[in-house]
Amino acid sequence: MKQAIVARTDLGMGTGKLAAQVAHASLKAYEKASADTQRAWKQGGQKKVVLKATDESTLYELAELAKADGLPQAVIRDAGHTQLEPGTSTTLAVGPASERRVDAITGELSLL
Repeated sequence: MKQAIVARTDLGMGTGKLAAQVAHASLKAYEKASADTQRAWKQGGQKKVVLKATDESTLYELAELAKADGLPQAVIRDAGHTQLEPGTSTTLAVGPASERRVDAITGELSLL
């Protein structure tokens, strides 16, 4: 079991902002997973990777692929209280799901 979080690198988010957006995405996608998937992922150590996306369109393309494959996924849009404009899409989480299925969607991306 694995979860991939994809973060935009074109926004210039500070480290703390980036960490918060990654956490938001991880939790939101986790909440969309079935109870059995949640349990299996938690028992397996909650494996996660954080990957790079160069632009907003990449997030949405990957989200559509994940959705079409029935994977839990969540795109995070910032509230705009600090560094970004309200509604800016910052991150995408795919999974938790089997590593094979997550990698089929995100496996071509580089680690952040």
